[in-house]
Amino acid sequence: MSNSIDLKKGLNIPISGAADLRVKDIAKAGTVAIQPSDFKGLNPRLLVKEGDKVLAGSPVLADKKNTDILITSPVSGTVEQIVRGDKRKLLAVLVKADAAQEYVDFGKNDPAKLSAEQVKEVLLKSGLWAGLIQRPYGILADPAAAPKGIFISAFSTAPLAADTEFTLASELAAMQAGVTALAKLAPVHVSVNSSKSAFAGMKDATVHLFTGKHPAGNVGVQISHISHIRKEETVWTVSAVVLAAIGKLFTQGKLELSRKVAVTGPAAIEPAYVEVLPGTPMKSFEQFYGSADGLRVISGDVLTGRNAGVEGYLGFFDTQVCIIREGNTHELLGWARPLRLNQFSSTRSYFSWLCPKKQYDMDTNLHGGPRAFLMSDSYYADVLPMDIYPLYLTKACLAGDIEKMEKFGIYEVLPEDLALCEFVDPSKNYIQDIIAKGIDLMLKEMA
Repeated sequence: MSNSIDLKKGLNIPISGAADLRVKDIAKAGTVAIQPSDFKGLNPRLLVKEGDKVLAGSPVLADKKNTDILITSPVSGTVEQIVRGDKRKLLAVLVKADAAQEYVDFGKNDPAKLSAEQVKEVLLKSGLWAGLIQRPYGILADPAAAPKGIFISAFSTAPLAADTEFTLASELAAMQAGVTALAKLAPVHVSVNSSKSAFAGMKDATVHLFTGKHPAGNVGVQISHISHIRKEETVWTVSAVVLAAIGKLFTQGKLELSRKVAVTGPAAIEPAYVEVLPGTPMKSFEQFYGSADGLRVISGDVLTGRNAGVEGYLGFFDTQVCIIREGNTHELLGWARPLRLNQFSSTRSYFSWLCPKKQYDMDTNLHGGPRAFLMSDSYYADVLPMDIYPLYLTKACLAGDIEKMEKFGIYEVLPEDLALCEFVDPSKNYIQDIIAKGIDLMLKEMA
């Protein structure tokens, strides 16, 4: 192993509702959604109409700016509905799945014998190019760009995150094929959290060992310790599940996106894993939450996930569903109550710190409303193991000051990297939204 990096800063959130390491059967989804909003930077052009037949791997959307980038169907079936919102914005393409699945044949290939252009061509045709994320800004990777590296985090430290060693234990060969393919495009870096990890022996890549609390598993944090992103530089990132899909694309010749997803959360009934496709309706997880009254159903983790609701769908990159109670009640006396043994505090404000192994039945209650930022940066810097000033970066984004945004690290972060800062923020500000708006401004003015 090339190096070992021990992160001293961070915070593990002791929320209850971790999934048992078992796969539970659920009813197969009859309809799957392709959501353009899953792919930041995509300007979608619709390639199908209602009633069209598609195979798994058939093009459904294309990017208007770069027509080579396609979004393909994860299932074979019939285009059931084109869902549009305000001003006819395309929200989703719903595909009714066939009972027996048929796949586009992309041809089996040994990625070690392919050129970079051949690898790129297969990824573009299959739609898996959309699984490559470009930093800065977290947008679709530009096929014409020359990144200085491709970074993969083989573990997650997010609250109640899916155990990658469990979910991808049977996908080692596919992941190795994926690494070999991506290595044709740029140097590959794989980060693990144990020298005994099943992914620690990856070939054609530099393997890094990261230890520490959340956000040690965030690929953005890992990049900041391996190779800082400077102005005019780009890197690409790939999630572990997309890496496995890339490997299967080459070894099996078809688009196979099924994955084990952890259904978790304090309000989840018997949390466990299920095997589903991205775009699966949240109604398919109904047995885990029963009645949705007073509950929030999140696609992703509690810090960075999207409130999908029971009418929503699983995100393309998500490997977790979290079910949590809505915190819509007021607490008598609030912070002034003595003891508060059932409330977690990152600053030891309550006596609950005397029970370090306790898990908490958390809800969405903010226990206060937004107010002016504190002057001290230490609240945020203590949980962010990156060489940036999170408070000053956030204020620069609020002010729309591009020069200061560059100075304080906008090229290095995505909103998810500052999720813990938002969690511990005594001012109750929506820091992730502020960073996202800052990135949008950079895209508009600088890209």
